[in-house]
Amino acid sequence: MSEDFAARIAELETRVAFQDHALAELSDALAAARMEVAGNTEMLVRVMAELKQLRSLLYADPGNEPPPPHY
Repeated sequence: MSEDFAARIAELETRVAFQDHALAELSDALAAARMEVAGNTEMLVRVMAELKQLRSLLYADPGNEPPPPHY
């Protein structure tokens, strides 16, 4: 009976070790994904700011335009 018990304990220890390893890999993958999302968010904020600036240059307020010359 003790050999059966020892084998079951060894099997459980193997499963726990495998799950610990899998959990560590998932944690690393999640950390990498979060860093990628943070980088993409920062890039999107910069692009949106540049787009806003370009729109203000392209579509200037007509009230700020000088009057047209008279012929």
